[in-house]
Amino acid sequence: MRDLSLFVQQERKATKIFPPAHLVFNAFKLTPFDGIKVVILGQDPYHNDGQAHGLSFSVPQGVPLPPSLKNIFAELESDIPGFTAPVAGDLTAWAKQGVLLLNATLTVRAHQAASHQKRGWETFTDQIIEAISQRCDHVVFILWGSYAQKKSILIDSNRHLVLKSVHPSPLSVYRGFFGCKHFSKANSYLTSVGKAPINWLLG
Repeated sequence: MRDLSLFVQQERKATKIFPPAHLVFNAFKLTPFDGIKVVILGQDPYHNDGQAHGLSFSVPQGVPLPPSLKNIFAELESDIPGFTAPVAGDLTAWAKQGVLLLNATLTVRAHQAASHQKRGWETFTDQIIEAISQRCDHVVFILWGSYAQKKSILIDSNRHLVLKSVHPSPLSVYRGFFGCKHFSKANSYLTSVGKAPINWLLG
């Protein structure tokens, strides 16, 4: 963590880094450990201006929806009664209900996807996933795409529900993401173990 911190500090001095420093750990601020019900695992923060704010797949108010998020909303419309795709892509309301929107890597260089991978973030976030698996009960882990699915080895599937599909990006969305019904499956599981379901509606 010391080496990682030094690296990120040096990167911030040399170039533009996303998200802003005060939002790097936004997911943990909004979703306390003992309140986690669902984990949606992403890979990297968005790398274009104004998009990343520390929550996987989410963008702040006023920022156009990225393609993957548009597809997530399309799946929600077919899966959750009453869901209408919002104009804004801010998923903070989910985070406040116990949906940990976790990226495996928590920083990125502007306009350079995957530029901060293998610098130490993955060691940190893998340990978070393991801690949730070991210390929490009945959490839904949602793993989209091959990168996220590799993290399943960190999760005790006897204690938790693990949902997998292809990534919601336009390249793969028609190969199993549409129709996966992960949002309703998550709520059915939470209800079955005595937890309140997630209100997925936004706006």
